Amino acid sequence: MSANKRIPTFNMKVVVQETGLKPDTLRAWERRYGMPNPQRTRGGHRLYSQHEIEMLKWLVARQEEGMSISHAVELWQQLEKDGQNPLLPPDKGTIEPAFPHIDGERVNDLRAAWVAACLAFDEYQAQHLLARAFALFPLETVCYRVLQQGLTEIGKGWYEGRVTVQQEHFASALALRQLEALLAALPAPTKNGRILVACPPHELHTFSPLIISLMLRRQGRDVVYLGANVPLDRMEASVTQIKPLMVIMSAQTLITAANLLPMAHKLQEMNIPLAFGGAVFNHIPQLVTIIPGHFLGKSLDQVPQVVEELLQSNPPIGKVKKATQNYLDAYQRFVAARSAVEARLHQLPELSNMPTALLNNTNEEFGNNIEAALQLGDLAMIRSNLDWVEGLLLNNHERLTKLSLWEYLDAYHKVVKDVMDQRAAPLLDWFANLN
Repeated sequence: MSANKRIPTFNMKVVVQETGLKPDTLRAWERRYGMPNPQRTRGGHRLYSQHEIEMLKWLVARQEEGMSISHAVELWQQLEKDGQNPLLPPDKGTIEPAFPHIDGERVNDLRAAWVAACLAFDEYQAQHLLARAFALFPLETVCYRVLQQGLTEIGKGWYEGRVTVQQEHFASALALRQLEALLAALPAPTKNGRILVACPPHELHTFSPLIISLMLRRQGRDVVYLGANVPLDRMEASVTQIKPLMVIMSAQTLITAANLLPMAHKLQEMNIPLAFGGAVFNHIPQLVTIIPGHFLGKSLDQVPQVVEELLQSNPPIGKVKKATQNYLDAYQRFVAARSAVEARLHQLPELSNMPTALLNNTNEEFGNNIEAALQLGDLAMIRSNLDWVEGLLLNNHERLTKLSLWEYLDAYHKVVKDVMDQRAAPLLDWFANLN
């Protein structure tokens, strides 16, 4: 670094103009963190160097990425301690930093370290790793390659029985707080028209809609984020008030995809374009042909581009498949008989070895999936969920009972035949052909 950049030259007025920081903020940072550390004239006035101005701009940039000032200062000090110049690009420092490249194994190493910190419930280390990542890499790289892929790895570990639900919840909470901080730190939108982003009823997974909101805001879009579990009446009222250019909905399960369907129909009546996505549409591709709207694709990082293309071209919605009347009749009949079915299941001798809590949870999940598939008009959609549940049981040995999943389904079929009549023919036929 040029020695001239260290010479105290500029008064506070210049620093305020260059950095956008208020004098009170500069003095507070000086007191609390020792950064900046200006020299004083004989009259007691502060004088700052060019290096300190650049340092302050660096700290402000970290804040705009969602980092607290204390963590930003800590990161600056750690980089200097490691022999790095924080003001230089990562690949041009005097000493190669730990994770200098966007591509390759180094980002994978950082993600692995973040995952390990989350699994150890080490919030300080996890936050430090994210702060370092945001300092070295573009925001998109950290969001998609560290947070999204890291949560995917943790979710896979939970499915395979290597990660507890508490560890998964801890990591998810950290990631969501980071996204919320980034979203709150973004400047005001620059483009006209608003986009409403939300989850349908009972959808509690908000990582995808949050990251979509963040990336659209970075493109200058005015995004209204409603969050998880938005009831139909609340959505209708919000759309009426906001008058968005588009509504974006995210569903991760078959149940919440079914809850999205009436919302999609209501938006169609209101002549508001709907774009949708989520893991369930990747796992069950035929779902895409049932929702009246525009599918955002399988890759989360492509969503902002797809949204921009949709807003520019405003293409018509393709023809969608609707549930047949016999499916709708079966849905009504099953809803009416469901409590009787589940009560009868508790009385079966072949299910007596199944713990009551496990039987209740299984009945709830399976019953919800039957209702969703009947609403959507295709019971074959349940099969992908059955394969997932069976794998979950096999991978989590503490959840196993002497009863297999397929023995439970045989018992359920037996009760359905006893309790329900031929108005539930689609469900009875599905059970009869299940193998």
